[in-house]
Amino acid sequence: MPAITRRVFLSAGSGIALAILSGPWAEAGTVDGDDKGSKEKKDGKEKKGSKTDKADAPPSRPRIHTRDEWDAAAPKSKAVVLDTPPDRLVIHHTATANTRDVSLEAAFRLSRAIQRYHMRRNGWADIGEQFTVSRGGHIMEGRNRTLPAIAQGGNVVGAQAAGHNRHTLGIETEGTYTTELPPTDQLDSLTALLAWLCSTYRLDPEEAIIGHRDLNATACPGDRLYEYLPELRAGVARRLGDRLPDGERPDPGEPEEPEDQDKSQADR
Repeated sequence: MPAITRRVFLSAGSGIALAILSGPWAEAGTVDGDDKGSKEKKDGKEKKGSKTDKADAPPSRPRIHTRDEWDAAAPKSKAVVLDTPPDRLVIHHTATANTRDVSLEAAFRLSRAIQRYHMRRNGWADIGEQFTVSRGGHIMEGRNRTLPAIAQGGNVVGAQAAGHNRHTLGIETEGTYTTELPPTDQLDSLTALLAWLCSTYRLDPEEAIIGHRDLNATACPGDRLYEYLPELRAGVARRLGDRLPDGERPDPGEPEEPEDQDKSQADR
């Protein structure tokens, strides 16, 4: 297994520190209302939309800011959409500064900066990961066609885990988590996103939620965040409650890479 390569950091034009990374990180896999409140009991029965009903409901989709909202650049080509779900949800960190600016605009700047880096520096068709979670807890859609694919039970091929992009979905957590954990708001949003994805795809969080280093030779998602993954899985499982999958999950077999791949690689 190749050694973990060192990082050099680059200051982006937006003021966000981006990592210039080298080594085996990611191979692109592209061809290039809630019910309003609870109801009072009537005739000894709970009305639909009551607290009891909500407790039995699957985790709802958290607030996700779309590509249009963060003003994403047009991709060089449309992402490949597979009609099979992912079997692993891969946690990354961005290896950027642990900024104190937790505003929504800072989150949007982050997504634009990552996309510029991936497309200009790495030569990829689009931003690599499917989702980004900012330090303020804002969730952004990443690679194009991600949300429509999930709505259909499929997955877009990203560029976030070398050799495994066709059966995984990647989530970036803003920051560097080698010695410290993400802030509470970020962890809460990450947990909510993972619970929704596990419910939608019928995944067991104990098996599905992994760190980038579980697939590639990298320090990502940082020692401290990686150590926290058991607690993250447990938090997702609590949100799922009794709705853990009881059927067979897809077996991806050997990773299958698309014929046309971006050649840029990086390690983090």
